[in-house]
Parts: sequence; C-alpha cells; structure tokens
Amino acid sequence: MKKIIVILIGIVSLHANAQQDAQSSMYFFNPLNYNPAYAGSRGSLNFTGVHRSQWVGWEGAPNTQFLSIHAPIAQKHIGIGASMSYDRIGSRSAYSAMANFAYHLQLNSKDLRLSFGASAGVNGNQYDFNGLIVTDPSDPAYLNANRSTASQFGAGIYLNGKKGYLGFSVPKLMQRSIDDNTGESIIQRHYYLATGYVFPLSSVVDLKPSLLAKYTANAPFTIDVNLSAHLYNILWIGGLYRYNESLGFNTSYQINDRLMLGYAYDYPINKLNWRNWGSHEVVLSIDIKAKNNAFISPRYF
Repeated sequence: MKKIIVILIGIVSLHANAQQDAQSSMYFFNPLNYNPAYAGSRGSLNFTGVHRSQWVGWEGAPNTQFLSIHAPIAQKHIGIGASMSYDRIGSRSAYSAMANFAYHLQLNSKDLRLSFGASAGVNGNQYDFNGLIVTDPSDPAYLNANRSTASQFGAGIYLNGKKGYLGFSVPKLMQRSIDDNTGESIIQRHYYLATGYVFPLSSVVDLKPSLLAKYTANAPFTIDVNLSAHLYNILWIGGLYRYNESLGFNTSYQINDRLMLGYAYDYPINKLNWRNWGSHEVVLSIDIKAKNNAFISPRYF
C-alpha cells in the first residue's frame, strides 16, 4: 500500500502543476467555496459544511472538509462571508481561509440580480514524509518537506434569479510558490464557470440541471454535469457525470426551514477505479432568517 501513497503524492507533489483545488460533487450547495460573489445571495445567515472522503479503500487517499459562512447586510445590497477548506492527500495537506465580500445589484427585473465579489485570505501547504518508507533520504522531495503559507485573492461575478444562475470566478488570482525551498511548485489559477436552471414539471416536481466547468493550466479541462429532481421542495434526487472521470448520484432532504442534509456518492470510470470503493460526500446546511425577511432564495442557488 505504500506504493499507492507514493502515486497519490505524485499527483499533487512538490513538482505538480495540475488541478490543485479539492473537488466536490455537491458544488451546487456550496458555491461560496469557489465564487465570492455568492456571499449573501441566500438572503439569510447560512452555514454550510461539507466532508468528502475520496477513493475510499486507498491508503493516503484524499480527505477534504469545507466550511462556508455568509449573510447579507445593508438591506441585502452587500454580502459578507468566510470560506475555509482543509485537504489531505498522502503526506501533503493544504488549507485555505478566505474572507468574502459581494455587492448585489438589482437589475430591471425584480427577480434578477447581478453580484460582484472579491475575496482575500491565505493558502497553506504542509508536507510530512515521516510516515513513509524512504529508500533515498537524499531525494530533494524528502529533504525539502516543509510548511508554507501565502496570501491569496479571488474574484467572481454571479447573475441569479428565481429560476437560474450563471457565475464565473477565479478563486485564486495569485500564482504562488507552494515550496519555499525550490519554488518549483506553483499554485495555478483555477477558472470556474457555473450555471443551472429550474424547469417546473408540475406543482410538486422541479427538474434542476446544473454544470460546473473548471480550467487550470497544464491540467485537463473538467466538467461536472448534474441533473436532479426536486420533489415537494423537500427531497432532492440527482445524478452526476464528471467528464472522463466518474459517475455518481446525490440526494438531500430539507428537514425543516433551517436545516438541510445531503449525501453524494461517485465512482471513478477511468483507471483510478482500481481497488477503491468510490467517493462519499456529506453536506449540512443551516439557514437562519430574520422574522421580517421577505426575500426567498431557492435552495438550489
């Protein structure tokens, strides 16, 4: 199993220049993780937590947690929030902590808003090879194992109404070195395009397709496509296809006006399906609204 650890480390090693942001199959429930313009869009004080265990069964496989907190202020024209993540894969761990600000502009239509967002915070990386069997202690990757922290900034734009949304964002504007010793590993810019729409099929069923496209230099272009049915505004059942990578399903239940619990499972359809049991993800979302809050934001957005 130690070979698997080495393979995983190789994917995001000190010399990696590929996809670096941790992925999430339930991206539509936590847009603040990749777009600061979403801050305050729900019209409530919202807490969203996500836990993802990827490629279960592999020693050293990715394990990720996300936490987002945001709310509207100034008569809902401004949104503020914070988003945090922690991702561990093999002997490497990474974290981020970002403060988010958004300005919401009401367009001619009462239901349509255009939001501009910005974020600022820190990204950090740490490498700990003490748990590995090292055959060559003089290897630079082993000698240069370290901890690094750097400032980071992001920006995004978000257009949303009662039935749909469209957003574009760059959550990491600064290309920073991950390794303070060699400077050869760089945090690349990640570009996100997200969109979704609601098609009412009946008084109790809504069909909700969504798409998240991600581009990073020196990495394959990635698209997540999700198609879900929303029943009685309570139960969510959907399927996910991640281009050339995995298939999965997701479900959520609106326990009450404040609390939502969701689960997702996806299984790799590429060469990574060797001896693993797929990926599991759990999301918990809490909304706290003021008594005089008349703005209703669809759970989907």
